[in-house]
Amino acid sequence: MEILKNIQSVRNWRKNLISNVGFVPTMGALHQGHLSLIEKSKKTCDSTIVSIFINPLQFNNEKDFKNYPVEIEKDLELLDSMAVDAVFIPSKNILFPKASSTLVKETNLSNSFEGKDRPGHFKGVTTIVAKFFNIVQPTHAFFGEKDAQQLRIIQRMVQDLNFNIEIIPCETVREKSGLAMSSRNENLSVENRIKAKVIKQGLDLGKIALDNGETSLSNIKKYINSKINSEPNAKVIYVSIADSDSLNELDEINVDEILISVAVQFDNVRLIDNFTYSAS
Repeated sequence: MEILKNIQSVRNWRKNLISNVGFVPTMGALHQGHLSLIEKSKKTCDSTIVSIFINPLQFNNEKDFKNYPVEIEKDLELLDSMAVDAVFIPSKNILFPKASSTLVKETNLSNSFEGKDRPGHFKGVTTIVAKFFNIVQPTHAFFGEKDAQQLRIIQRMVQDLNFNIEIIPCETVREKSGLAMSSRNENLSVENRIKAKVIKQGLDLGKIALDNGETSLSNIKKYINSKINSEPNAKVIYVSIADSDSLNELDEINVDEILISVAVQFDNVRLIDNFTYSAS
């Protein structure tokens, strides 16, 4: 496994490859969810490169940025065991020199739930991902469905900016409790990591209601809210029911597929989860 720390070394590595190159961007603190993306890349592509970079642009909360877990040695051991071909570990100064003044901003899909609650977050995501795409020049890139809004925004950016890259969505990987795997889970206490399963349980109640023919979206939100808030350490930030394609919030089910998303403050850690539901 090659460890690359500057842009030219990545380009030198890339220019010698003429077959499919898969790219998995991460912020480190790798877990089984990340490893599933890597496994998918290895099955799909001839070469796989992973990036590790905690992107300051996508944090609108300085405390959240400082508390983000850093486990670089453990990460490198995991990547080596996965037989990844290369890992790109740039410094902030390499990606964002002091003279940098250009940002990449998506202006439609970024405005709802996560984007509304975290102003500037997705501008940071699209900027860093666009830079990585330009540096790595992958043929395929792999993103988890847990970050549903992010996935759709990246897909739109690739389409709008004519990147010659295929975006591969990958299924959410969960802990035994049902909690969606996230690097942020490392900041939960052992007790609260188990209790946080209530997030998935709340979403499951919403799905059951839909399966049973419930058409009132306000009622579905109440079921989800009530279940999650039944855990004293959980505080619902939002429950969103939106068109899965446009991400426009819905008042009624009048689209083929809906996306139900939640953000929850749990033990001072911000967690998200979602599911899509075919309404046709």
